[in-house]
Amino acid sequence: MINLILLFPLLACLILFIFKKGSLNKLMVNIYAALHFIISAAFCLRIDLIPSWRPCSFFGVNDLNVVFLAVMSLVFLAVAVYNNGHLRNVDADVRKVRHYTYMVLLFVLSMTGAVLSTNLGVTWVFIEATTLASAYLIYFRKTKHSVEAAWKYVFICSIGIALAFVGIILLTIATGSLNSLYYVDLYKNAALFNPFWLKLSFVFILFGIGTKMGLAPVHFWLPDAHAEAPSPISALLSASLLNSAFLMILAVFGLMISAGCSSYARLMLLVMGFLSLFVTAVFVYHINNYKRMLAYSSIENMGILVIGTALGGVGMLAAIIHLVGHSLIKASFFLTSGNILDLYGTKKIKSVTGLLKTDRQTGWLWILSFAGIAAFPPSVLFISEFLIVKQMFLQGRFILCGLFLILLTIILYGLGKAVVAMCFSPVNHQENKPEEAKVKLNWMMYAPQFVMLILAFVLGLYMPLQAVSLFTNAVVGF
Repeated sequence: MINLILLFPLLACLILFIFKKGSLNKLMVNIYAALHFIISAAFCLRIDLIPSWRPCSFFGVNDLNVVFLAVMSLVFLAVAVYNNGHLRNVDADVRKVRHYTYMVLLFVLSMTGAVLSTNLGVTWVFIEATTLASAYLIYFRKTKHSVEAAWKYVFICSIGIALAFVGIILLTIATGSLNSLYYVDLYKNAALFNPFWLKLSFVFILFGIGTKMGLAPVHFWLPDAHAEAPSPISALLSASLLNSAFLMILAVFGLMISAGCSSYARLMLLVMGFLSLFVTAVFVYHINNYKRMLAYSSIENMGILVIGTALGGVGMLAAIIHLVGHSLIKASFFLTSGNILDLYGTKKIKSVTGLLKTDRQTGWLWILSFAGIAAFPPSVLFISEFLIVKQMFLQGRFILCGLFLILLTIILYGLGKAVVAMCFSPVNHQENKPEEAKVKLNWMMYAPQFVMLILAFVLGLYMPLQAVSLFTNAVVGF
């Protein structure tokens, strides 16, 4: 099944290259999304659909990465459905759309490879591949700002990948005579590693891969890239790419725990986590672009993930729950921002007025996405953030807990102010003319968001035993 999920996008790109039919573009993305989802569901249910076809040793499924794979599959399926309606409103020729499809397939392939990798070096290669595949997608509209965002993305992330590579070299020094980067070998021999070189390697890998994850202070590419990329790509960037980078950080963090250096690693994660919250709190209040606003919200939530990871125990469980909830809700948020851009033709918050009157479905999706990301009950994010606060209290970190709640409140106010203004203010026909600029939005540009939001809210009310088991198994050892 792993072979199939990794080889199909290459086959699909070959078919597109040979036949060059416009009708195949959407078809190949839809087939891959459905195949990805079915195989991920089979992994979660421990069903081997193709028992006689085994993958190479560089890829595998375990209790941790299966959660990341399932989330990616669900988001990709939603994005694929939305993409069918989105491309109808895109002014591009068949050749440009075909190139777009190539890169979507390769982008998802690279993220899947990074998630399923059992070798640190292979993970690094696929993380680098995500940069190359997604750069064109950010540049897709070929405007001045999109070109700048793409170059900024490539430049900053390439530096981050280079730092991570240095970290891997330092890790090989720490391992001594162990000539392997397979995670199983690294964990087995971690107690024998040189602590000095291991800690130094963790710093380089954290800052390097933290660049891809969007952690402050190495987050600078993220607001520009999310603001300029087409909305389906923004959803994949925020709900899948950042998670893939987080998984690599978790793998190295697990190595630090096995080597007895966890306190050092937890301190580093806490610093970057709170710095991410602080940066978001500073910028989100004065933001004037709603897609950049969502990008800063992603930085905030990546900060929450590493804070939960640093706390360990229940905090780590909260981080996994938060990852699932954030991916579903933020993907919905970004896809809905695509509806707003199609309706109003602008990304300026002040230019979007009377959203509920202009398009009621989009308006309610915008409101519900905000309620979900703000962790209002019954959002599943309420559970994860509550558990993080609880873990801080149990560990006696009262000052950090107060700072955590204050920063979240500031961010909540900044997001809420923008959402309320966009949805409930009277339509300003002098500022914009939404009725004249309105394009036709079909059901495929609404349904994916509603499904993801319903799932995120249902998980906040009732979490099936299978999901609880999946999450708890993922955090064993942290």
